[in-house]
Amino acid sequence: MWLYIIQGIGYGFAAAVQPGPFQTYLISQTLSKGWKRTFPTVLAPLISDGPIIALCLLVLSQVPAWLQRFLYIVGGSFILYLGYGAYRAYKNFDSNISSRESGAPQGVIKAALVNLLNPNPYLYWTLVTGPILLTGLRETFAHGVGFIAGFFASLILTLSAIVLVFGTARQLGPKVNRALLGVSAIALSCFGVYQLWRGIVGPQ
Repeated sequence: MWLYIIQGIGYGFAAAVQPGPFQTYLISQTLSKGWKRTFPTVLAPLISDGPIIALCLLVLSQVPAWLQRFLYIVGGSFILYLGYGAYRAYKNFDSNISSRESGAPQGVIKAALVNLLNPNPYLYWTLVTGPILLTGLRETFAHGVGFIAGFFASLILTLSAIVLVFGTARQLGPKVNRALLGVSAIALSCFGVYQLWRGIVGPQ
C-alpha cells in the first residue's frame, strides 16, 4: 500500500507545480484578495476531480478527439473570461479592495469550474494517474484509496504553499502587487488563447 501512497504523493506534487490555468487563477486571486481569502480555493480539486476521475476511469482507453477539442474550446473561452477579470482588477487596482471582494465560497466554485473546463485533468487522469489508480483498485480497495489519499494530500499542500508564497509577494507593496496581477492577467489570456487554438486545430 505504501508504494501507492508514495506514487500518489509524487503525482500530486507534479500536478500542483505544473503551470496551468488553475494555478494561474490561484495566483491571480491571491494577488487581488490576499492569501487568507484565497486559501479555501485550494480545496477546489476535491470538488472538481471526483467527476473527472469517475469519467476518466469509464473511458480510460482514450478520450475521444472531438470531446478533447470541445473541452479546449469551452475551457479556453472561460479562461479568457478569467483573464479579462484579472485585467480589470489590474486596471482598477485598489490596495484596499480586498475587504470588499466576494467571499471564499464563490472563489472555490470558480476555481472548480476552471478545473472542470480544463482538458489537462481529464488527460492526466486518463493517461497518467488513471491506470495506476485502476490497477490499485483491482488489487485491493485499500491500494486505490492510498493512491487517492497520497495524491490529494500532496496536491492540496503544494497548492497551499503556492498561495502562501504569492501571498507574501503581495505584501511587497501595491506597485509590485499590481504588476504581478497584470502578469497573471497576461498568463491567463495566453492559456485561454492556447486552449482555443488547440480546440480549433485539434491535437498535434
